[in-house]
Amino acid sequence: MTKVRMNTELRNKLFGKMKFSFEDENTQEKEDFLRQRELVDALYKSARALAKEVVERSYPTDDVATLRTFKKKYGDPCDVVAKDKCFYFAHNEDKDDEGEITETKSHFDFGLFGNLNGSEYDHEEGKKFAVSYYREELKAKECNPDIFAQQNENQDNPHKTKYVDQCMKALGYNGSYNDCNGMTKEFDNPYYLDVIGTSYCRSRAIACTKDEYSKFEEWRIAKGNLVAKHQTWIDTITKQCDQLKIGLKAYRYLSEGIELATELGIQVDEAELIRTNSTGLTIYNPTNLASMIKGMKNKQLNNTREAKILARKQYEESLN
Repeated sequence: MTKVRMNTELRNKLFGKMKFSFEDENTQEKEDFLRQRELVDALYKSARALAKEVVERSYPTDDVATLRTFKKKYGDPCDVVAKDKCFYFAHNEDKDDEGEITETKSHFDFGLFGNLNGSEYDHEEGKKFAVSYYREELKAKECNPDIFAQQNENQDNPHKTKYVDQCMKALGYNGSYNDCNGMTKEFDNPYYLDVIGTSYCRSRAIACTKDEYSKFEEWRIAKGNLVAKHQTWIDTITKQCDQLKIGLKAYRYLSEGIELATELGIQVDEAELIRTNSTGLTIYNPTNLASMIKGMKNKQLNNTREAKILARKQYEESLN
């Protein structure tokens, strides 16, 4: 049999199959990532229940109901109740070196794009959490949720921007974190709570105990750890893929790539690769090339109408 020479299309097909196998493999790094996501789910549930308790302690539901009644009666002048999913929580149980009581407070955002560092405005880390949390859903939508991890050491560039934008669109981000739909809206909805006041969350710190504050911090740290474990897992895949690219580029024949896959424990069907390849058989197998060329010829076998129809049909089929 004629050896099939490697070409760009075959290299890409082999690379894609082996990369998928790397991602599908049950490694320790992948297991750490999946366990951390389960922990995030559990802590989100408990943190939400705690936030409801803390917020309603400061803004009792009876007061909220009364103010809403006044709004219906008096209109905008009494429009002071709103729903929010981010809050400044603060406690006053610490003391400085001189024994003076100090306030400890931070911004906690329960939204999908909520910050991971206490900043009210920095949502870049929140994007990393969002793509990590919804990794499988984004892959199913043919997005690249690993783009932040893959480009971790690179500044913004067109390649990164392209795939980040695709992920944001798939998540339902419409250019504003307060104007989202789809997965983001579904994620955010359970975390909205009633607050009283018309100012931004920075100026309405909500009192909590030191223990409650620590639990909020534990939840937020867990979100950051999910991003970190996603990064660690994707780093291992990236290193494998970098070596894979070097090897595939050096191989002259498809059989060498198949041998590599076999050594890695990855089953690849050579016939299927060639069969689905647009040029492999045509260029590198003379028999198939000759057969295809012959099939393209629109020969007039005889002058009957039936023969002409058949010949035309065969010709058109050979072009597809």
